[in-house]
Amino acid sequence: MRTLDNKELLDAGVHFGHLRKKWNPKMRPFIYMERKGIHIIDLNKTNEKLQESAAAMKSIAKSGKKILFVATKKQAKEIVANAARRVKMPYVTERWLGGMLTNFATIRKSVKKMQSIEKMLNDGTLSNVTKKERLVLTREKDKMEKVLGGIAQLNRIPAAIFLVDISHEHIALAESKKLRMNTFGIVDTNSDPNAVDFAVPANDDASKSIEIITNYLTDAIEEGLNERKKEKDDNAAAREAKKQAAEEKA
Repeated sequence: MRTLDNKELLDAGVHFGHLRKKWNPKMRPFIYMERKGIHIIDLNKTNEKLQESAAAMKSIAKSGKKILFVATKKQAKEIVANAARRVKMPYVTERWLGGMLTNFATIRKSVKKMQSIEKMLNDGTLSNVTKKERLVLTREKDKMEKVLGGIAQLNRIPAAIFLVDISHEHIALAESKKLRMNTFGIVDTNSDPNAVDFAVPANDDASKSIEIITNYLTDAIEEGLNERKKEKDDNAAAREAKKQAAEEKA
C-alpha cells in the first residue's frame, strides 16, 4: 500500500491544529510548532501513525471482523458514510444512541422493528390501513433508518471502532473501551491521544483532512478484504484440484 507524502497531507490541511489555549499537553509529541497562536501538527508523526493504523485495520478486515465507523460532525458525516459503505462496514453518522454497543441487544430489537415496518410497507401487508396510519409508519421507519440504517446488517459487536474527533464522540469511545474493542481515531491537538489504541494526529475539523485520512484507512481495509477473498478463492481452487486428482486416481 502506497504511503501518502507530506505534500498531500499539507494540501489537505491535515497539519492545522487548534488554538494553543485549547491544547491537550499529551499531544506535545505530535506538535511541530506554534504559528500565530495555532498549533501545527508534525506530519511525519501523522504519516507514521497513519501507517500503523492502516496496517492494523487491514489485519482486522482480513480476519473477517467488522470495524464500526463513527462521525456525527456535520463536515464528516457524508465522507465517513460513503467510505464505510464502500467496504461494507457498519457506520453511525447521525447521533450516537447511548448503549448502542453496551446495550446491543436492545438496539438490535429496534433494528428488527425498523426492518419489519419496511417489509410491511413493501409487501402489501398494510394495504388495508388508512393513508394516515401508513404515513405514521413511514415516518417512524424513516426516523429509525436515519439513526440505525448504517448498523442494520451488524449482527454482533464489531471488533474495532474508528472515530473522527474522539472528544466529540466520547460516549461511543467510552462504550467501545468498556467492551475492550480496538479503538482508532483522528486526534486533534485538543484531545488525549492515549484515549485510543491507534491515534492519528490530524486536523479533525476540515473536511479535506477528514477525507484524506478516512479514505486512506478505508483503502487499507479494502486491501485486507481483497486478500481475504483471494485466500478463500485459492483454498477453494486447491480443494477442487485435490478432489479431481482423487477422482482421477480412483
